[in-house]
Amino acid sequence: MCKKMIRDEKFVSEPIKPVAGTFNTGAMARGEPGLPARFVWRRKEYTVLRILDKWKETSPCKSGGKEKYVRKHWYKVETDSGEIMKVYFERKSLPRGQRKIRWWLYSMSG
Repeated sequence: MCKKMIRDEKFVSEPIKPVAGTFNTGAMARGEPGLPARFVWRRKEYTVLRILDKWKETSPCKSGGKEKYVRKHWYKVETDSGEIMKVYFERKSLPRGQRKIRWWLYSMSG
């Protein structure tokens, strides 16, 4: 990610837990992750008021082909408590049976 951090932005890098039933189903229909409208971080629930920015992080195919693979979907959001947060969805596939945290809080400010 090449986006510059805001001056009061604090690096977090911790998982968030989406609230069930709050996913953006329209995005999911387009093959994108459905950004949850609400999520829990450190036992506090946050509501996403609006998406300020979104982008994708890609990298070359690991098999050596010329294709690009989307690794992460990033969102810069404003929450109901006034924070600006950068969250991302990690697309990395795992072997069957392994549980993987998909949603992460990267940083926050405000």
